[in-house]
Amino acid sequence: MDLSTLDPIALIVSLIIAATPLVLAATGELVTEKSGVLNLGVEGMMVFGAISGFAAAVETGSPWAGFLAAALGGAVLALLFGVMTQYLLSNQVATGLALTMFGLGLAALIGQPYSGVKPPSFPRLDIPGLGDIPVLGRLLFSFDAMVYLSVALVAAVWWFLTRTRAGMILRAVGENHDAAHSLGMKVVPIRLAAIAFGGACAGMGGAYLSLVRVPQWTEGMTAGAGWIALAIVVFASWKPWRVLVGAYLFGGVTILQLNTQALSLNPALPAGAGLIAVGLVWLGLSLRAGRPADLPLAALVLGVAALAFGLADPRFQIGSAWLSMAPYLVTILVLVVMSRDRTRAALNAPASLGRVFHVSG
Repeated sequence: MDLSTLDPIALIVSLIIAATPLVLAATGELVTEKSGVLNLGVEGMMVFGAISGFAAAVETGSPWAGFLAAALGGAVLALLFGVMTQYLLSNQVATGLALTMFGLGLAALIGQPYSGVKPPSFPRLDIPGLGDIPVLGRLLFSFDAMVYLSVALVAAVWWFLTRTRAGMILRAVGENHDAAHSLGMKVVPIRLAAIAFGGACAGMGGAYLSLVRVPQWTEGMTAGAGWIALAIVVFASWKPWRVLVGAYLFGGVTILQLNTQALSLNPALPAGAGLIAVGLVWLGLSLRAGRPADLPLAALVLGVAALAFGLADPRFQIGSAWLSMAPYLVTILVLVVMSRDRTRAALNAPASLGRVFHVSG
């Protein structure tokens, strides 16, 4: 174990880059769910956006054209889901799962000619002077434009949902679509707009994977990122700024897992650090909301114990397969813990989430 080769700044930069697709996809899904629609097809829209963006970038030579194509591709796939659930009144859960399988299959078919092809590079923003600032320069000014746009997107969604009339109408539709309809609100068009926005964001998240983070096209390259984005929305209690925190926490788990394997670290070290970070954030949110703090405190205790074990026995190792499943295991644990309180009000879940809207008479 050689910790001298580990650059903390580079680790944080990698964490933010790994979290960016999750930020984009989860923010879009949050808006969709705020309108009362549960779209489980995020994974399918992400992978379709990945190949749409990759193909467009390769053919045009412009990564920006790739992101635009990815947004359009994700929105089109999402609108297919919207038509089926809002007009044909199909079950949202079943339709979302079908959309994921359809997106994975269609992307694999379209992507066959692009295997092994190198896309045009997506340059990082170079701000003269700012990038040369010690530590802060690398932490704040060493990213590509999509990283900054993802944070701006979270801020814009927060402002839209809380400060605009249109955002309040969307939230009203998500809370009680029957009451919203009786007040003259166009429930179905509003939901279709939210669904299309969510699909566009998921598509851009997929394109970020294929154009920036990897960058290459590989079948099934999202590897469950869409499902993690869905979990982040629940973890964030349907609040935009918490989506950013959740995405960075999950991105950190992924990066720590990769570095644990590369440096032959005791897995208890990053696991303990991650538990402590999650426990601190969770404790703060619980105290602020006036909810019991027993589980956050338990996470902190487990984190300290794991960290102590890692420091005491740095040579302890487990199989790489167990490490690879760590991000998904964390996702399952978060969903289980967050679902223990069955009161929807405590989670801020829209009251009409997943319910079919049907105009009678």
